[in-house]
Amino acid sequence: ANLTTQKRLAASVLKCGQRKIWLDPNEATEIAQANSRQNIRKLVKSGLIIKKPEASHSRFRAREHAAAKRLGRHSGFGKRKGTAEARMPSSVLWMRRMRVLRNLLRKYREQGKIDRHMYHKLYMKSKGNGFKNKRVLMEYIHKAKAENARIQILKDQAEAHRLRNKAARERRAQRVAAKRDALISGE
Repeated sequence: ANLTTQKRLAASVLKCGQRKIWLDPNEATEIAQANSRQNIRKLVKSGLIIKKPEASHSRFRAREHAAAKRLGRHSGFGKRKGTAEARMPSSVLWMRRMRVLRNLLRKYREQGKIDRHMYHKLYMKSKGNGFKNKRVLMEYIHKAKAENARIQILKDQAEAHRLRNKAARERRAQRVAAKRDALISGE
């Protein structure tokens, strides 16, 4: 029996393609009788016409592969199509690094950890490729601050020394003047 019409109607009724329609081969004669959508619906209800399930396209292997790639597998020389520059442009790396360093400098300046002069000096130094990463910049800042503090302490000590000597000189001058006055008045 030729069931093309029934297949076409069933596909229309079940809203799928004709390749997804299964017609029961044992009941071909009964199916051949159905010549309207109403009859086809009845046959679908009784299970003589069935819509085949969707063929699945599993993502299992794709997920496994992606997980392995996240761990760094499958990225040897044989798997690369572009140049190193095309795969990860050096300009992008530079921009990332600059943004990290500049954000750190800005944050430190706002918190008062560095003054604007030091900020500018370090800004220009990082622009000139002076720091390869954030850690190096932070170490440099700590060292520079310690050095500045040391210089400041030495300055303060020298100043105190100078003031002490000046006071001693003045006292000595006063003593000498007092002696001279005493001698003069004694005569």
